[in-house]
Amino acid sequence: MYRVPAQPKMYHILHVDRLASVLADGGLWCDAEMQRRGGAGTTIGMSGIKQRRLALPVACHTGDHVGDYVPFYFCPRSIMLYIIAQRNHPDLSYRGGQEPIIHLQADVAATVAWADSQATRWAFSLSNAGAYYTEFRSRLDQLDQVNWLAVAARQWNDPDTKEGKQAEFLVHSFFPWHLVERIGVHTLGMAQQVVQILQTAEHQPPVAHKSAWYY
Repeated sequence: MYRVPAQPKMYHILHVDRLASVLADGGLWCDAEMQRRGGAGTTIGMSGIKQRRLALPVACHTGDHVGDYVPFYFCPRSIMLYIIAQRNHPDLSYRGGQEPIIHLQADVAATVAWADSQATRWAFSLSNAGAYYTEFRSRLDQLDQVNWLAVAARQWNDPDTKEGKQAEFLVHSFFPWHLVERIGVHTLGMAQQVVQILQTAEHQPPVAHKSAWYY
């Protein structure tokens, strides 16, 4: 078992050109719904994995699939962001690098409180939720099963660290914008761009220049 951080956070990454549509929708939709809607903006995920996630079961919620959930990592500077930053993965059509990618930060406890109040299902995985062997949990007292040392690691050459770092928090169907408590960006120029997009939003979380969240 691992020591759980006092206030664990969760992070969703997206291309900045999707932010306006997220604000218009009042939050983030899961991939299954985004495919139905034909969501606006640049897709930064791997299409093959996204398709697989639509069929992968979330074992702790019978009948649900990973693609039915909005995904978050427990850390910024994820392994997926590294792949994006390298611009050369054969399964990734996006080649724009990491600068336009923004992090939406939320609080795990606040998210669970909202979800429970709305009867919205949630879960978390102990490794990459897009893998066939992943284990899922649905109770906060099971958070000590997440490898928090791996989550916080800056180096992840070790296979166990790489697996643990990819643990995900999942919110069924929709994640409301008002739960975003901070936006982290790569450059000051991107911070200015995000602030401009947020100008008409009712909820305007602080925008932070967080170069340490990037490669």
